[in-house]
Amino acid sequence: MNKSMYLSLDFPTWKEAKAFIDRYEFHGVPVKVGMELFYREGPHVIEKLKEANHAIFLDLKLHDIPTTVMKAMKNIAQLEVDMVNVHALGGSEMIQRAKDGLVSGSTADHVTKLIAVTVLTSMDDEALNSELRIPGSLNDNVLHLADLSKQNGADGVVCSVHEAKAIKHICGASFLTVTPGIRLGDSDVNDQKRVATPKIAKESGADILVLGRTITKATDPRKAYNKVSEEWQHELKS
Repeated sequence: MNKSMYLSLDFPTWKEAKAFIDRYEFHGVPVKVGMELFYREGPHVIEKLKEANHAIFLDLKLHDIPTTVMKAMKNIAQLEVDMVNVHALGGSEMIQRAKDGLVSGSTADHVTKLIAVTVLTSMDDEALNSELRIPGSLNDNVLHLADLSKQNGADGVVCSVHEAKAIKHICGASFLTVTPGIRLGDSDVNDQKRVATPKIAKESGADILVLGRTITKATDPRKAYNKVSEEWQHELKS
């Protein structure tokens, strides 16, 4: 199983997600389960996916007071997914407590990796400075949040491809860079601002691709997935 590509199951129900998996023969591929599907189906959807041998990135982006996040993570740990995330903007104590919850709630043979979201790939400098009133460049903020996340126990961050190389330089080669916003050359950008092709992603030091609408909204999702995989694997071997 190639755990460097996670297919986003951005569907409102398990019935629709399963139909998509079955129709395009995505059996056993690593998947991302986000808020839309998890809030409708709950842990049941994780159990079903695990029964079908899918690796899982649970994309809930937790952001709350440290104690609440710790208790939530203790419960999430029992689902034994591969990765789960928090918002790095929750701060150092929240990240630490999230990690504590995952570790204390895990079994001896499985500890879920903690990934922190730096700045959403739908954001740009203008939105960060003008709307959120966070000073400094988007790039500087991403690097600061990545370093903060590592120092407080995170195993990696969600970032755009364009920040992955600099994050590796600051946080080290083993610190995971999980990159959404992946597009093929003929794909729509949609509401993402910081996008890149699989080739650019690998050249930039990305470890894990998150594949959303470039696959799910493609005319032929299986063909699009294979195209991404071929481009990504070619870069891994070159």
